[in-house]
Amino acid sequence: MTVSVVLFTSDLRLHDHPPLRAALDGAGEVVPLFVRDRAVDAAGFAAPNRLAFLADCLVDLDAGLRERGGRLVLRSGDLADEVAKVVSECGADAVHMAADHSAHARRREDRLRSVLESSGCRLVVHDGVGTVVAPGTVTPASSDHFAVFTPYHRHWTQQPMRTPLAAPRKVPVPEGVGSEPLPVREHLHGVSPGLAAGGEWQAREQLTAWLRGGLAEYEEGHDDLGGDRTSRLSPHLHFGTLSPVECVQRAVRKGGAGAEAFVRQLAWRDFHRQVLAARPAAARENYRTQHDRWRTPATAAARADIEAWKEGRTGYPVIDAAMRQLRHEGWMHNRGRLLTASFLTKTLYVDWRIGAEHFLSLLVDGDVANNQLNWQWMAGTGTDTRPNRILNPVTQAKRYDPDGVYTRRWVPELAGLDGPSVHEPWKLPGLERAAVGDYPDPIVELADGLERFKRARGRA
Repeated sequence: MTVSVVLFTSDLRLHDHPPLRAALDGAGEVVPLFVRDRAVDAAGFAAPNRLAFLADCLVDLDAGLRERGGRLVLRSGDLADEVAKVVSECGADAVHMAADHSAHARRREDRLRSVLESSGCRLVVHDGVGTVVAPGTVTPASSDHFAVFTPYHRHWTQQPMRTPLAAPRKVPVPEGVGSEPLPVREHLHGVSPGLAAGGEWQAREQLTAWLRGGLAEYEEGHDDLGGDRTSRLSPHLHFGTLSPVECVQRAVRKGGAGAEAFVRQLAWRDFHRQVLAARPAAARENYRTQHDRWRTPATAAARADIEAWKEGRTGYPVIDAAMRQLRHEGWMHNRGRLLTASFLTKTLYVDWRIGAEHFLSLLVDGDVANNQLNWQWMAGTGTDTRPNRILNPVTQAKRYDPDGVYTRRWVPELAGLDGPSVHEPWKLPGLERAAVGDYPDPIVELADGLERFKRARGRA
């Protein structure tokens, strides 16, 4: 009987899984395999929150496979070597996996193909598993990628979309292929206490509930910090417990302005992937340099500012609320991400890479393409270098958290203040100011931060 291996990476689901379907169609038995890649750990991407969410996903994937007569095989080590061992153990003649386009994924794929070819096993890579439109599918006439979202989005919407695949009814797995025990979230240390649960079952329940009750309000409410009306599906998209193609099609069937706004966000996700696929160095280097002389931890003043930002002790309540949400949940509202990134890079004039690294250390949806390129967008070094994109944390808080619901939720020192005063506690008279306890004064005046930024960029 022929055997194929399905190598799961960031596609931890059974619904709409082209590599799994192709493997089942082409072989009598299939080995569903996940490898805890040593290179991922070495690169610093194995943050506790993502490991905990991954543990949930693997347990759920194994349960789904067992319901279909199969099981998940788990190995740890060098990915190519571990896959080759499994191929040898089960006599597989093909390995199926989803395409990925990061620099690490390309190196991984090249090495895996080389190792497998030496043993006569084919590597079959499937596009369109983790994206709606794969990187490189649409390109402008003069470049290998789009650097501006609007024309990209126009082409993106015109691409044909495949029909999502149903989950298989049976997954026959050969006997005799050993597996390590599945990881358990509770055994991990340093996990955010409010971290959401992972897994495909959770993802599909969440998507269905949100399409029914949240999609219609998304266009108007997605920036409402206190209302928290975003989908919160980004961790599931990052780990692939949801298919982005299925998300788009189910949202489009609902229709309306909310669906259009939600689908546009999925297009942004693909946009960043095609940029990073074409310019992998943008994960660490400026896409378009502004010759910044960023502040770094090399000076005591900058170190103090960076630590205050990380700890949610800047004295600007909406910034501190967002940073505390990040630490508690391993997730942050998108408007909060923009505000905190603007504050670090434009008001404190700190290198965007410091902020991006901190986010990746905590975000459960910590995705290199979205995280790094959104940070560059906010820092003015990315595909759009607009110099006037500076978000005032006070005016933004009054606009997107007018009653202070979000701020008081995450900064309990200010829980007794009313809507307007919660955003500017330093303006309170003496006795009222004393009532907020040890909540700090602003670490920098906004006007001073703006002047420093303009001077550094040569526009003072």
